[in-house]
Amino acid sequence: MPPWNAPKTKVQLRLSVQRLRTLQQKKEAQAKATRREIATVLEKGKVETARIKVEALIHEDIHTELLELLELYCELLLARFGLLDQNFREPDIGIKESVCNIIYAAPRTELKELHILRDILMHKYGREFSIVVMENRDGCVSERVVRKTDVATPSSELVDAYLHEIAKGYNVDWSPSGVAEADKPTNTIQDQQTHGETTLPASDLKESNKGHDKDTISDQTRIEGGLKKTKDGPVEPSPCSSEKPGSGTPKSNPVVESDFDALMRRFKDLKKP
Repeated sequence: MPPWNAPKTKVQLRLSVQRLRTLQQKKEAQAKATRREIATVLEKGKVETARIKVEALIHEDIHTELLELLELYCELLLARFGLLDQNFREPDIGIKESVCNIIYAAPRTELKELHILRDILMHKYGREFSIVVMENRDGCVSERVVRKTDVATPSSELVDAYLHEIAKGYNVDWSPSGVAEADKPTNTIQDQQTHGETTLPASDLKESNKGHDKDTISDQTRIEGGLKKTKDGPVEPSPCSSEKPGSGTPKSNPVVESDFDALMRRFKDLKKP
């Protein structure tokens, strides 16, 4: 391996950042095209084919997130290059996480620039340190990076969630059974609110019926002609009397509505030639 060369290492860090950004943009464009293709397959009813494509898409998304993390670590080493240029057998605590993650995760990428940077860091800090990092003995590697590099089959819930979001984004009429059942009550409530219909529980219905019975009893206390029976005889009701709490619609509403209708008719008559 070549000896430590600070200017070359700084150039290699800049090259790695540029290549990581370019590769991320390329993978994001590919992922967008893949999503469109999955939506087309879903629309044709080929659900199993779509699920296989979604699993590959999930792995690509995870790999893109790993590239983004590695880009951040390279930028951190550039910003703290003075700590990296120190002549110590182990990296400073301020850059140790970045060094460990690059050494550990660089082989999982296809970037030659990142592989060269990894060799430079391994040569600077020695073979023993590099072996400890690659085996992650002391847990110096970030858990996020470990999860991103772990190759595992995505769960069916995650695959269904991807399919549901892709179908929603491209207006495809498809949803997994669990999501469809969970959406039913919400849709029913929304429809009732849209059409002005509501369903009351049994307890609310009983309270409503009690209020209605009170209104019926109060109406029965009145006699023809709008008079009210008392001990002293019939008395005319006061026009300013208020309704009892819990009663139904106020009695003044029909009068207001009829006056409004009359005004509307007069307005129409005025508009006639």
